[in-house]
Amino acid sequence: MARFTGKTVIVTGSGRHKGLGQGILQRFADEGANCVVSDIGAPAEHMGADHIGSTAEMEEVAQELISRGGQAMTVACDVRDEDSCQAMVDAASKHFGGVDVLINNAGIGYIMKSLLDTNADEWRAVIDVNLSGAFHCTRAAAAHMVGAGKPGRIINIASQAAKSGFPHMVPYCSSKHGMIGLTRSAAVELAPQKITVNAVCPNHVTTGLGEKQNAYFAEYKGFANVDDYLADMRVRNPSGRTGLPSDIAAACAWLASDDAAYVTGEAMNVSGGEEMH
Repeated sequence: MARFTGKTVIVTGSGRHKGLGQGILQRFADEGANCVVSDIGAPAEHMGADHIGSTAEMEEVAQELISRGGQAMTVACDVRDEDSCQAMVDAASKHFGGVDVLINNAGIGYIMKSLLDTNADEWRAVIDVNLSGAFHCTRAAAAHMVGAGKPGRIINIASQAAKSGFPHMVPYCSSKHGMIGLTRSAAVELAPQKITVNAVCPNHVTTGLGEKQNAYFAEYKGFANVDDYLADMRVRNPSGRTGLPSDIAAACAWLASDDAAYVTGEAMNVSGGEEMH
């Protein structure tokens, strides 16, 4: 299929190999989209080199998308900063002639501590990236879409943690619950402009971030090793497996397509039946 030929798709937090953002962009590249790879580019507070997509890795992700037959560019963006988000949208629009789809995927999910051990700095770091970042990018992209007078799609990568609470993930769960509120309110406001706003709520996906979560929670829950932890996770899932980046990418592709033009304000579970509300 080539449903997105001529369409431009921005995915934040997409500058890492084997990351969820890369997996989403691969699906759009395969369907003919112009792909905008965006990540912070350099370490920052609470974001070490192993947590972010560097400028060099962003370029590698873009080259892989081009090798699949897509068009791609890179834009470094700190989603915590509204001017940086506006500059990302402006750069994508200037390079490709517009922005049709924004996918808010940038997030911090590697701060895992008990409520009592989580400090205010860590709380702010997660909220600033996961929730405020989605707000800044949504506002910048929506303004562009309204100004262009064309339909648009905004998709927020939320989480099963947007529907249920999990221990040692208070800032993360709070940010993802908040993302659903952002999704619903923005959907109501932007529907008259034919801009849909939806969220995708994956269960666990073993990306680079997922591997950190696996190691932490295997120990926290008393499993002998990560393999045993993952085996238990698979047994508890009705579909008998954990999620894949391609599962999330498929949901995003549908929500971005013309087939989903009448779907907005939804928080779609992509969890193999693990989460049903």
